[in-house]
Amino acid sequence: MNASQRFLAARDFLLRHRSDYDHAYRHFSWPELGEFNWALDYFDEIARGNDACALWLVDGSSGLETKRSFAQMSECSARIANYLRELGVGRGDRVLLMLPNRVELWDAMLAAIKLGAILMPATTQLSADDLRERIEIGVPRFAIVDAAECAKFDGIEAPLVKLAVGAQVPAAGWHRFEDGYRASPAFEPLAVTRARDPLLLYFTSGTTAKPKLVEHTHESYPAGHLSTMYWIGLQPGDIHWNISSPGWAKHAWSCFFAPWNAQACVFVLNYARFDAKTVLETLTRYGITTLCAPPTVWRMLVQEPLASHRVSLREIVGAGEPLNPEIIERVKTAWGITIRDGYGQTETTCQIGNSPGQPVVPGSMGRPLPGYRIMLVDPDGERADEGEIAVLLGSEPDDADRAQRPLPLMTRYANNAEATVHVTRNGRYHTSDVAMRRDDGYYVYIGRADDVFKSSDYRLSPFELESALIEHEAVAEAAVVPSPDPLRLAVPKAYVMLRHGYTFGPELAKSIFAFSRARLSPYKRIRRLEAYELPKTISGKIRRVELRRREIERGDAAERLPGEYWEEDFPELR
Repeated sequence: MNASQRFLAARDFLLRHRSDYDHAYRHFSWPELGEFNWALDYFDEIARGNDACALWLVDGSSGLETKRSFAQMSECSARIANYLRELGVGRGDRVLLMLPNRVELWDAMLAAIKLGAILMPATTQLSADDLRERIEIGVPRFAIVDAAECAKFDGIEAPLVKLAVGAQVPAAGWHRFEDGYRASPAFEPLAVTRARDPLLLYFTSGTTAKPKLVEHTHESYPAGHLSTMYWIGLQPGDIHWNISSPGWAKHAWSCFFAPWNAQACVFVLNYARFDAKTVLETLTRYGITTLCAPPTVWRMLVQEPLASHRVSLREIVGAGEPLNPEIIERVKTAWGITIRDGYGQTETTCQIGNSPGQPVVPGSMGRPLPGYRIMLVDPDGERADEGEIAVLLGSEPDDADRAQRPLPLMTRYANNAEATVHVTRNGRYHTSDVAMRRDDGYYVYIGRADDVFKSSDYRLSPFELESALIEHEAVAEAAVVPSPDPLRLAVPKAYVMLRHGYTFGPELAKSIFAFSRARLSPYKRIRRLEAYELPKTISGKIRRVELRRREIERGDAAERLPGEYWEEDFPELR
């Protein structure tokens, strides 16, 4: 069998055994791909003469729809690939992709894969400073950008070939992306693609000042998301809606690779502001069969009368944060369907999940998915029933079975060799997440081993937020921790120590909130603020663990702590 046939065999095995976890887990193995280009060897092949819907975009305000078949996606992406080649995009060139959910995003991704270029997805929520930093770190040669975001590139002197999407007359120095649709639909690759060639570079936040670049290959995400396909329970012909923003790895998970691996239709509703009622109406109107949404969305949806909406859903899943058992039960009571939790990272695909047809243990994120060998380790690296989640990269000394390095694991942090060595030490990939393993093999998520936390579906680095805050003239030191929130799970709260001569009060709090808004992307903004004597170790390091404990003890109480201010206290800032 060639690489494409081996990929299809692995996919079909998981589709056949979608409800038989034990068999799938015992007998699945990742395909040996060698030379493999997912867009050419798989997508174009299944798209040939295929008029089934591959992409369905709906504008929430106008109701206008854009539908593309698999055959149309194949042809349009071939045209764009030829156009990008004319502009100089070649194998191994880095292409910054900064687009919202518009059809050109999918065309550009398929085209870049066909060319063997390396994609650097970026969210349109980035500030100009965020963007400048990513360009300095990632050093792309090309940028494909929504017209509404082009001004953020003003003043960036990097030698970029820039393409504007949606601009009738691009600004000086920009090419018009849509001109590419006039290029030839016949695309011929100039060389073979090795499956282990780099394909994707995703930025991820950590506890250091500079974000890390997660490198994935032509096999690790395209083929690696077979595990994500299996977890979601996707089948050919499904209409799959993943509520996720472009620029983040989860978008590639469930708006690109996993559904198209199953030959399902990717559905997207574009809206200016999230509205739970509109989402529920959309589910029924468009016959969505599978839905993936972060817990923040589920918490909003259950506030609506779910039972009054006659949905066509067969599978529903949640990822990004632990799901509240109460929400799972409320959805099941209304629709007779159980939300299944799953766990993974930018560095991997879905590692652990509640797969279709299996009992769901309340509060658990499920069991290791086919192709992944998981163990928990204590701080000394020994096996534990509660500890850091580690992915085996080979067999452990006491293992009876030969473990295969999971194909979906990133190759490295492209800008941080030391971090790569650290997370792959001792023959394991260390996730920095802590869990407990139950006697029945199900895993329960506990939290991060470090200080990084999630707010809504976004992962935030305290160090980055603190670095911005201390630039304020009144702030001497700052410590950012998650503060419980009934809707977002947690929001960023800053404990600050002031410089001499400043007094904490509503005017200063307002000034710091405004300062935060001006320098941080919307999803990173400080939402709560308190002046506080920061607890420290003998060596002078801030003990965030004490501050986190203080926030946990408050619970979901809506009352302010004494001397605490919330962003909502200053509506004029909105």
